[in-house]
Amino acid sequence: MNKPDFAVLGQNLQLLRKNRKLSLSQLASNAGIAKSNLSRIEQGEGNPTIETIWRLALQLDVPFGDLVARADSAWGENGVQVRLIDQGNDNPRVDVYWMSLAPHSLKESEPHFEGTVEAVTVISGLIQAGNTDNPQHLRAGNYCSFDAAKPHFYQTTDSAANMIVTITYPSEHSDNKGEVRP
Repeated sequence: MNKPDFAVLGQNLQLLRKNRKLSLSQLASNAGIAKSNLSRIEQGEGNPTIETIWRLALQLDVPFGDLVARADSAWGENGVQVRLIDQGNDNPRVDVYWMSLAPHSLKESEPHFEGTVEAVTVISGLIQAGNTDNPQHLRAGNYCSFDAAKPHFYQTTDSAANMIVTITYPSEHSDNKGEVRP
């Protein structure tokens, strides 16, 4: 697996921050990270966790994929690897990720935009996934979808799992080019 392309992440992050007319200090404060850490990430020198990237995406009001777009690599920590496969250009916008979880891994996700739907298709292994109030038990070939505007998670037990995760954003967050907008 390729090492994450932190330079591309930094470029995407800086462009989105500047387009929203946010200072480094403002975004760092809003995302709950140190300004020096955000500066290092923008310079391509940081090593952010998936959760840090998600917090930055939420504060910028963009999908995770907009920060990691053009980075031909997987992002991960704590037994979880996530890789953007493709970003849709239609309205509603659909982004597709490959995700791998090592045995005994837990990936908890904060809520996305209101109206966002997340769907998972298990390729191999066994997982528990979905909203925290209604988890689903899935094995290879199983599929489920859930409201991604609520807290949700992915978890393995004794075996690793691979899956495809599809995120469909609400139409009101997509323009006619498929780009997500606030």
